[in-house]
Amino acid sequence: MKIPLFTWIFLIPFLTIFSGVNVVLVSGQCRDQRPLLELRNSLTFNNSESTKLVKWNSTSDCCEWPGITCDEGGSVISLDLSFESITGGLDDSSGLFNLQFLQNLNLSFNTFNTTLPVRFANLTDLISLNLSNAGFIGQIPNDISKLTKLVSLDLSTSSFLGGPALKIEKPNLATLVQNLAHLEELILDGVNISAQGNDWCKALSSSLPNLKVLSMSNCFLSGPLDASLAELRSLSIFRLSSNNLSAPVPEFLANYPKLTSLELSSCQLNGIFPQTVFQIPTLEILDLSYNELLQGSFPGFHQNLSLQTLLLSNTNFSGTLPQSIGNLEKLSRIELVRNNFTGTIPSSVANLTQLFYLDLSSNKFEGRIPSFRRSKNLTYVDLSRNNLTGEIPSGHWEGLLSLTYVGLGYNAFNGSIPSSLFAIPSMQRIQLSNNRFGGQIPEFPNVSSSLLDTLDFSSNKLEGPIPSSVFDLAKLNVLELSSNKLNGTVELHLVQKLRNLTTLSLSYNNLTVIASGKNSNVSSPPQIKKLRLASCNLRVFPDLRNQLKLFHLDLSDNQITGPVPGWISELSLLQYLNLSRNLLVDLERPLSLPGLTILDLHHNQLQGSIPVPPSFITYVDYSSNNFSSYIPPNIGMMEDENRNLGHIKYDPMKLTNGLYYQDSITVTFKGLELELVKILTVFTSADFSNNNFEGPIPEVIGQFNALYVLNLSHNALTDHIPPSLGNLSQLESLDLSSNQLTGQIPPLLARLSFLSVLNLSYNRLEGPIPTGSQMQTFSADSFEGNQGLCGPPSNFVCSDTSGSNLTRRSNQRKEFDWQFIVPGLGFGLGSGIMVAPLLFSKKINKWYDDCIDKILLVLLPMLGLRYYARGDWRVEPEETSEEEDSTDADDDDVEVDNGDYFGGRDKDSGGFVYSFLSCFSQNGSSGLAIQAGSYHILKPSFRMNWNVVLTLHALEAMKIG
Repeated sequence: MKIPLFTWIFLIPFLTIFSGVNVVLVSGQCRDQRPLLELRNSLTFNNSESTKLVKWNSTSDCCEWPGITCDEGGSVISLDLSFESITGGLDDSSGLFNLQFLQNLNLSFNTFNTTLPVRFANLTDLISLNLSNAGFIGQIPNDISKLTKLVSLDLSTSSFLGGPALKIEKPNLATLVQNLAHLEELILDGVNISAQGNDWCKALSSSLPNLKVLSMSNCFLSGPLDASLAELRSLSIFRLSSNNLSAPVPEFLANYPKLTSLELSSCQLNGIFPQTVFQIPTLEILDLSYNELLQGSFPGFHQNLSLQTLLLSNTNFSGTLPQSIGNLEKLSRIELVRNNFTGTIPSSVANLTQLFYLDLSSNKFEGRIPSFRRSKNLTYVDLSRNNLTGEIPSGHWEGLLSLTYVGLGYNAFNGSIPSSLFAIPSMQRIQLSNNRFGGQIPEFPNVSSSLLDTLDFSSNKLEGPIPSSVFDLAKLNVLELSSNKLNGTVELHLVQKLRNLTTLSLSYNNLTVIASGKNSNVSSPPQIKKLRLASCNLRVFPDLRNQLKLFHLDLSDNQITGPVPGWISELSLLQYLNLSRNLLVDLERPLSLPGLTILDLHHNQLQGSIPVPPSFITYVDYSSNNFSSYIPPNIGMMEDENRNLGHIKYDPMKLTNGLYYQDSITVTFKGLELELVKILTVFTSADFSNNNFEGPIPEVIGQFNALYVLNLSHNALTDHIPPSLGNLSQLESLDLSSNQLTGQIPPLLARLSFLSVLNLSYNRLEGPIPTGSQMQTFSADSFEGNQGLCGPPSNFVCSDTSGSNLTRRSNQRKEFDWQFIVPGLGFGLGSGIMVAPLLFSKKINKWYDDCIDKILLVLLPMLGLRYYARGDWRVEPEETSEEEDSTDADDDDVEVDNGDYFGGRDKDSGGFVYSFLSCFSQNGSSGLAIQAGSYHILKPSFRMNWNVVLTLHALEAMKIG
């Protein structure tokens, strides 16, 4: 039975009601199922990780497949295969390029590992193409420029994913975008463009007038930013980070009326940043970080600005943080790390109620910190490394239920640690090191539910015992309490309750750590990675044989006796071992720690042969022990200056960058004992001083090309200095003093251009000191105690001939004596000029006598003394005894005259006579002979010099006989 056509038309509404779904499916049924199945079958992907392709099959309509969107006619207009773990299978023959009506294609975050197929040009209806991080490599084909309807193009690659990236060379950027007039979003991050500022700027401004999003970070672009970019009036997002622009920031950036995000980090920007950019009403994100040469300061911030994220870390901004910063009501993230900001942190920061991240560390802020109670969303606060002072009220932190991190280290805070920090339920890390906090550490409430991961209270003035509740913080990972005044006893077995603990530091307190005690019943003790118990009054080694993850162990400055236990060598991950300043006497077995980079055993009583350090050692100190025998020739350390040192870069607390240890060791460097608080990973030092080593210095040491410090002083080393030491091109300090080294100084040592400290004193070296620009900069002290050395900078001159050592020493002695003879000759010559007239001129001699007489006749009466002038000198002589006459007669060299030059008795003097005698000497002997009971003047045959002698005698003493 035939049904008339009009009847079918009448029945369609009813059929739609009862079976409308089938009617729609028929009218909109997928037309592209075949090319989609071809695409699926050609792609290589991981079935276990795929969430879309694994559900494509021939039994259902392809418009219902995940990742597919169809239009009303059943044509596929959108395909999203992002994050599908695709590793290959896309080429020009793929069914993908038969989807003629495709408008949106997203293949991001896969690993195709192939070049871009040129048949992308067939998808002429494409409006959005997203191939970001899809693993495509090589040149971007010019065929992309045929996609003239494109509004959004994303070919970016994240640099952290590694691997080869896309590039735009031939054709260049101008050719690629010349036909993309409708493009509003251009995202090429990580694509190698390698273009000059004028070229890429003009290419964009001339071809993309509607551009709203420009993101070309890490594209090897050069500067400067050309003024033609000012024509992109619709620009909203401007992202050029990690390019070498090396130019100032242009003023025209402040003229973009719709700019919401300006990201120029790591661009080598310089000059002064225009303050007008801060005042752009629409600006939400400003990132200028890591431009160390970029200067600037903050303007006053008016209200109604949109700024939400302000990132200026590692720039050269200065000035103060204005009080008007409180007007930025939408501000949620502030990072001003490592700048030169000064002044106080304004109290208006408390008005930033949307703030969730605040980092003002490494500046010069001072004064007290404001309250953050109104910033309820605050999760991160870092004010470390400033000049902040004062106490921190506990109320500043109340109500901050989302706070996870507080960093206040390296300031000058005092008072007690605010207990409210411990009560915040979300708190994970508290770092208060290097301040002046005092008092006791508060107890921790709610320890069972605490999320505390890190407690760093080191280098303060905290007192009292460690709270017992610390050992109940189940999630604690880092406990740093070193360098305080904590006291009491700590039983090390309590630490086993902290199952997540990886770092424990109790060094330099007044604590007594008990290493031996009852064993804990904890089934899973913590696996410590870093243990620092220096100066903790330890007397025995803690049993660490099961701590197989330990890589840092410091037990220095204790009273540990006996041998170093053999189980130390079972700690195969150990990189830092400091057992110095103990009473250790021996090694139970040779150290076998292949990963060890720092080994410090100095100031013990270790004896015997030294342990051979591993080949990758960076610092070794065996000084001040009783090691003897020879330095082994297979010492084998530090042999390759170009070796990979990445394995010794460790920092579980993430407190420093990858180049430094957060540790401290003492190094005898450049003649001084220095404490290195942070140790550069490439620093290499060997100190074997103050032992009993004998024999020669091993030649192999000359192969340690990375060596910076070598100290072998105060041993009994013999033989010559190895010439191979001249190969240590990085050496800065060499100390071989106080040994028994012989021979000459190798001339190769003069080539060590970095050598700033050299000490070869007190050996048996001989010969000339090598000449060279470096060697002559050292003082003579560096070579003293070597009797055979000569030449500058020593004080001994080498003989021009190859004569004997005796000849050289004779010349050296003459050189030395003249330094004393020359001044003596000067004084002698001056004295001779004065004395010669007295010797050879009677007229001058008489003139001198008269002058002296006149002076004394004036001066002495003023003192109550009587003086007889030359013509009036007299005495009333008395008889001399026969004995005296016989004595005088026996002296053949003396003429006696009792009448000429005597002072006589003064009858009016009242008991004393003062006789002034002009006495002259012959051949340097005195001209006055005094005998018992009588006085005789010895007449000189000629006069050498003048002496005026004042003699005082009692009247009774003038009596003769």
